[in-house]
Amino acid sequence: MQAGTRALQVGVIVPVFNEADNVAPLLERLAKVLSGYVWEVIFVDDSSPDGSAKKVREFALLDPRVRCVQRVGRRGLSSAVVEGMLASAAPVLAVVDGDMQHDETVLPRMIDKVLAGEADIAIGTRYAGEGSTGDMDERRAGISRGATWLTQKVMRTEVSDPMSGFFAVSRKAFEAALPNLSNVGFKILLDLLASAPHPLRTAEVPYTFRAREAGESKLDAKVGQEFLILLLEKMFGHFLPVRFLMFAAVGGVGLLVHLSVLGLTLNLGGQDFRHAQSLAVFVAMTFNFMLNNMLTYRDMQLRGWQFVRGLLTFYAVCAVGAIGNVGVGEIVYDNSRMWVLAGIAGAAIGVVWNYATSSVLTWKRK
Repeated sequence: MQAGTRALQVGVIVPVFNEADNVAPLLERLAKVLSGYVWEVIFVDDSSPDGSAKKVREFALLDPRVRCVQRVGRRGLSSAVVEGMLASAAPVLAVVDGDMQHDETVLPRMIDKVLAGEADIAIGTRYAGEGSTGDMDERRAGISRGATWLTQKVMRTEVSDPMSGFFAVSRKAFEAALPNLSNVGFKILLDLLASAPHPLRTAEVPYTFRAREAGESKLDAKVGQEFLILLLEKMFGHFLPVRFLMFAAVGGVGLLVHLSVLGLTLNLGGQDFRHAQSLAVFVAMTFNFMLNNMLTYRDMQLRGWQFVRGLLTFYAVCAVGAIGNVGVGEIVYDNSRMWVLAGIAGAAIGVVWNYATSSVLTWKRK
């Protein structure tokens, strides 16, 4: 290090996707509020089609504090933030969304609390003190409040805004949580709080959530799905893979379909149990494949001819489970004459086999 050179203090991580119009104004605001620090900003772009990475590089050519990490074939805010943090050597790592909705003027207060050792993580909160959701529309605000309430109940976090994407964390705390991070979805703060080996010392800094100035919101059904996956991961991930839990949950819904078809065929169709159970298995298998393709394996979702191939493969690999399903179900029914119990017993035999084989042969990673 050259004499008189100050060490890097803060690395600001900005995950972006289609935020090219926000790059210039965000850089201008960050430069203003961080003028008293030695800082860098790392934009992590998931190969935005609007040229966000190109725009960042235009500024990086003129300012060495500006850097770009462009990811190819990978998506997701949480994993983007983690990769950005790993690319920085700063002792304090701050996260700011690229949509301009976070109030960057409170960043110094958050950074100072971590730099001074007062907190392991300082969180920008919308739900404490003078914090506010601002002009956020009622639907999105309601979703945010509901997710916050659910998180606090399930995770028992002691912060007012565990869904915030605006915070500063010490490198030491980040690296301690790193081996346990799920990197699922959009809620990296929740992931950090739940993954830390010891409770983190937290500080909260109120701010008012701003309206988006450019670009489009990324909030959709997938975000909600990934949020629930993250909660499941943190609740049960140490015991069972989350994908298996989702597969089993889909199987539970499929079981209702199975029992409905079985009951209708037996009671209204006048079929014997073997034929009724066989039809119920076929319908439930088809239903389970379609729902798993949309939810459990959404990141590997099959379309077009791959969908047809996957469906046929799913039938094939589950054939052994289906045979066991029908056979066990028939034995239980013959001994108890309880069709509900027989249906449940048969379905239970197939679930583990179906998951194991379909994970290997039906939904294969490229």
